[in-house]
Amino acid sequence: MSNTNTSTRSLPHALLRLRYRWSARQIFADLFKKSWLGPAIPFLTLVVIFWLAVTLIPTYLSAFNLDYISRLAVSFLFVVMAISLSLSSGGIDLSVGSIFALCNFTALLCANVLQMDVFTIFPITLLVGLLLGAINGFFVGILRTRALLTTIVTLIIYRGVYNLLTSAYATDIASSQPDDDSVWEWLGNGTVGFIPPSVIVLIVFAIIAHILLSRSPVGTHLFAVGASRRSARNAGINVERVLFLTYCVSGMLCAIAGTLNAALLNDAGSSVGMGLELQTFAAAMIGGISFSGGGGSVGRALIGGGIIFLITNTLAQLGLSSGVAATINGLILLVAVGIDTKWSKHTQNAVQKSYINPTFLDYGPLPDTRPGAGNPFAMNDRLSGAQAIGRGQIEGPEDIILDRQGRLYAVDRRGLVFRFSGPDFEHQEIFAKTGGRPLGMAFDRHDNLVVCVSGMGLYSISPDRQVSKLTNKTNRGPTIIDDTMLRLTDDVDIGPDGKIYFSEGSTRFELQQWAVDGLEGRGTGRLICYDPATQKTKTLLRDLVFCNGICVTHDNTAVIFAETFAMRISRYWLSGPRKGTREVLLANLPGGVDNINRASDGGYWIALVAMRTTAYDIAMQEPGFRIRMIKRLPQDEWLIPCMNNGCVVKLDAEFRPRESYWDPSGLAHPTVTSMREDRGYLYLGGLDNDRIGRIRLEGADPAWISSESYWGKTHAS
Repeated sequence: MSNTNTSTRSLPHALLRLRYRWSARQIFADLFKKSWLGPAIPFLTLVVIFWLAVTLIPTYLSAFNLDYISRLAVSFLFVVMAISLSLSSGGIDLSVGSIFALCNFTALLCANVLQMDVFTIFPITLLVGLLLGAINGFFVGILRTRALLTTIVTLIIYRGVYNLLTSAYATDIASSQPDDDSVWEWLGNGTVGFIPPSVIVLIVFAIIAHILLSRSPVGTHLFAVGASRRSARNAGINVERVLFLTYCVSGMLCAIAGTLNAALLNDAGSSVGMGLELQTFAAAMIGGISFSGGGGSVGRALIGGGIIFLITNTLAQLGLSSGVAATINGLILLVAVGIDTKWSKHTQNAVQKSYINPTFLDYGPLPDTRPGAGNPFAMNDRLSGAQAIGRGQIEGPEDIILDRQGRLYAVDRRGLVFRFSGPDFEHQEIFAKTGGRPLGMAFDRHDNLVVCVSGMGLYSISPDRQVSKLTNKTNRGPTIIDDTMLRLTDDVDIGPDGKIYFSEGSTRFELQQWAVDGLEGRGTGRLICYDPATQKTKTLLRDLVFCNGICVTHDNTAVIFAETFAMRISRYWLSGPRKGTREVLLANLPGGVDNINRASDGGYWIALVAMRTTAYDIAMQEPGFRIRMIKRLPQDEWLIPCMNNGCVVKLDAEFRPRESYWDPSGLAHPTVTSMREDRGYLYLGGLDNDRIGRIRLEGADPAWISSESYWGKTHAS
C-alpha cells in the first residue's frame, strides 16, 4: 500500500492541495450554466426601463396608472407568448396581430350585438382563434409550407376579412351594449382584491405553460422539433402533429388576448392589431427566444414583452410624436438586442473556458511495474494468449457477466446487451436493447439483469428480456447546479437485502468526456443506493474522483468501490460499528481502477484501465499546466494515462495485491475494464475492445459460480 500519511507530504504540496480544493472558476461556470441566468440582460433592461419611466413620469407609480397599464399589458403579453411558441417550434407566426384583431371583433360582436354572456363569448372566441391557428398549422405542419411565407399570406387574408367585418358591423358594435354587462364589465375593469382579473388569467396561463414546456413531454417534443425536425422525426416524434398543434395553441392565445382587450377597450377600429406581429416578434427576440428554434421559455417571452410594452407606453405617456417615439423605440431595441447578443455569446465562451478546473493530485511514488520487478504489479504476458470470444462481433464490451446456466453476457457501445452460449460461446444473440450506452451489470436474486446505462440511469432486464427503468434520479447535493439527474452511471452490485449499490463517475461530464474528468481530477463522482422495496434512491457518498467499480464484500458488511483517477480503492461500511463511514483500503496503485469483482478464494479482482507514467504524475501536480494543455492542444494530444496495456490485479481477502495479469503488447486486450471469475476461468471485457477474453486460472475452484456466491445454488422465491 502507498504512503498516504499527510505528515510525509512537503509543505508546498499541502498548500497546493488547499489552494486548488475550491475553484472560483468552477463556481462561475456552474452559476452561469443556470437557465435562469440566460435572460439576465433582458431582465436588467426591463428594470432599467421601468426605473426610467418612474423617474420621467411623476404619476407612473400611481394606483390608477399601474392598474391601467397592467390591464393594457395583459393582451400584448398573451400575443407575445403566442408568437414565442411558434418561434420555439422553428417557425414563425406573423399573423398573430390579425388573429388578435379578428378575435377582438368576435368578442365584441357576441357581447354587444348578439347579447351573449361571458361564458358563451369565451368559447366562441377561442374556437375562432383555434380555427385561424389551425389553418396556419395545416399549411405549415401538414403540407410543410414555409412558416414565414404562409403566415404573411394569412396575415393579409385575416386582415382583409377583419376590415370587411368591421366595415359592416362597426356601427352596430359601437352603438350597442350588453343587456347584462356586469360580468363583462368586471372582466375588463373589475378587480379581485386589488388585482385585475385579466392579470390573474395571465398568471394562471403562464404557470400552466411553464410547467408544460419545462416539465412535460409537450415541451420536450416542441423544442426537439424546433432544434431539428429530422432528428425529432427519427426519434419517433410526430413532427406534423406538433407543428399543427403549436399553431392551434398560438391562435387560442391570441383569442384570449382579443377577448380581454375587447372587455377592456370596447374597440373594433381599423387600427386594432396593426403592427402587433412586428412588436411581438421584437419582444420575443429581446427576451431571448431564438429565431432558429429549439429553445425558449415563458419567462423569456414575458420579459421581452414587458420591455417592448414599457418602452411604447412610456413614450406615449411622455407625449412624444409618433415619429419620435418610433425612432427612440427602434434605437432602444437595437441597443438591447446588441447587448443581449453579445452577452449570450461571451457568456457561453466564458463558461466553456472556465468549466474545466484541474486540481492538485499527488499519488505518491510510482510503483515499479517493469518485468521482474519482484512485486505483485510486475509486468508479464499472462493475458496475451487469452481465448477471444465474439471477435469482431461486439463493440466495446465494457462489462461482462455469467448467469447460473453459464451463459455469457456483454454490453455493447451500440446500446445492446449480447448473450453468448454454447460450449465455446459460439452462439451469439441480442439479449436486450437499452437505448443508451450500457456499462456495469449485476444479477439480482430473481435473475433480473441490473444494468447501468450511461446518461439514462439504472435499468433492469428480466429473464424474458423486458427492459424497465429502476431510477434515473437521486437526492440533490449542496451544489449550484441541479445534480439530481444521473449522468454517468457506470458499475453496480447488489446486497443481500436486495439493495442496489451503483457508482456515478461524474455529475459534470458525459461518458465520452471521461478524459476531461480525469485531467480535472476534481471529485464529482457519487456512490448511490437504490432500494427496490421503497423505490427510493439515495446518495451515500459525494465528491469521489470518478467513482467506478463497485463490489459488495463476501461477508456482505461493506461495499468496496474504485476512484479511477484517484488511483485508489475504498470501503463503505453497510453494517457494524462503522456503518455509513468510509476508509481508504488501497492507494497509490499503478493505474486507474475500473471494475471490481469477487474471486473464488475470498479475494477480489480489479481491472487497471489507465496506467500511470512519470510524466502523467508530474502533470497531475501542475493544474496550471493542464489548463494550458486542454486549451491549446486537441484532445488526441492530451497527456492522459496509458490506455493500451490491459492489466488485472488479484487481491486477497485483506485487499492486499498478490499477482497481476498483463497484455503488454496491447494486441489481445489493449484495455481491460472488467473481469469475472466463473467456473475456473477469468473473463475479460474492455471499453475499446472488439472481443471478450478468457483465460484458465490455475488452482481456481472450477465449481465456483459468481452469481451463486451472492444468491446460492437455487433460484430464491
